[in-house]
Amino acid sequence: MTSGKLFEASNLGSLSLSNRVVMAPLTRARASIHHVPTDMMATYYAQRADCGLIVSEATAVDPLGMGWFKAPGIWTEEMVEGWKRVTDKVHDGGGRIVCQLWHMGRLVLPDYLNGEVPIGPSAIAGEGETFAPRSAQDTGLLLPMKPYVVPREMEQEDIDRAIESYAAGARNALQAGFDGVEIHAANGYLIDQFLQSKTNVRQDRYGGSVENRARFLSEVVDAVISNVEPGRVGMRVSPTSERKGMGDENPAALAEEIGRIAQTAELAYVHLIEAIVSGFTEKPEHPVMANLRRSYSGMVIQNGGFDAHSANQFIADGQADAISFGRPFIANPDLVKRMKAGVALSAPNFDYAYVGDEKGYIDYPCYGDCHSETT
Repeated sequence: MTSGKLFEASNLGSLSLSNRVVMAPLTRARASIHHVPTDMMATYYAQRADCGLIVSEATAVDPLGMGWFKAPGIWTEEMVEGWKRVTDKVHDGGGRIVCQLWHMGRLVLPDYLNGEVPIGPSAIAGEGETFAPRSAQDTGLLLPMKPYVVPREMEQEDIDRAIESYAAGARNALQAGFDGVEIHAANGYLIDQFLQSKTNVRQDRYGGSVENRARFLSEVVDAVISNVEPGRVGMRVSPTSERKGMGDENPAALAEEIGRIAQTAELAYVHLIEAIVSGFTEKPEHPVMANLRRSYSGMVIQNGGFDAHSANQFIADGQADAISFGRPFIANPDLVKRMKAGVALSAPNFDYAYVGDEKGYIDYPCYGDCHSETT
């Protein structure tokens, strides 16, 4: 494939994109032990700067929402300076990058909180296990795993703090040189925990009806757009996902409410995770893209098992305005060039997906001449 809608320039809100290939957020755990972005991360993102838009890996806005070993944050000046080195490199390569604002909520282990219990909308534990921090003496390849715990149900003070953390994260993202921000409201993290009925059984104004369960998202959006123009703000959502113990009684209605919030705020885009083939994310039995479109007329980025052909077809058919690719970007820093040329993609080494240094991170070869060789 050498041409097609996927490779055409486009506008995404206030952002001008050179093509419609979006790099999805990929948590790679290459920040410092104190969650500060590193020079190695700057090289990694710069290698991939020829896509239309990079969405940064999930970036925590508050220590209470950080539960991932060596994932980056954006709540301190040192973190802002670290991210500034990243955004400078991306811009030097002609790219655009937005910061994904993240709070893990109930999915934080007490190990990351000095033994304190994590917070969530309701006292319901996530399903499964997650990475725990390793001791200084542990130099193994694999991280230890521990099960999720029952969180403390958030009070109004906790909700207010979380909302302000998103606002502060948005301000810090602009100081760090990001072109905009993406609110992470997907994949079972804090906002998604409020949105979905299985994880939100509150009896107050943040629980019950779909409008009440979406209130926290709406308030986060309002806080963020008071600091960043709406044309530079997007949100990522996954109304049909059931990973980590998620689930909703009516995903279609939830998608329509999410769309209404995005429409009212005039957001640049909605980034919808809705797999077209089962893999890392299961293909939903009842997709909700049409429901989202009923209430939201803005730009939509679709994510979930696409290749160049299916991505181009989705855009040509008006089912999406851009397509995000996650795992293909791990081992293919020149993904856009490879898809244009129609050549085979390299396979990632998942042993080094979340641990390690340069190996399995910035050492993947390019196809032919590659701009990454000069970064």
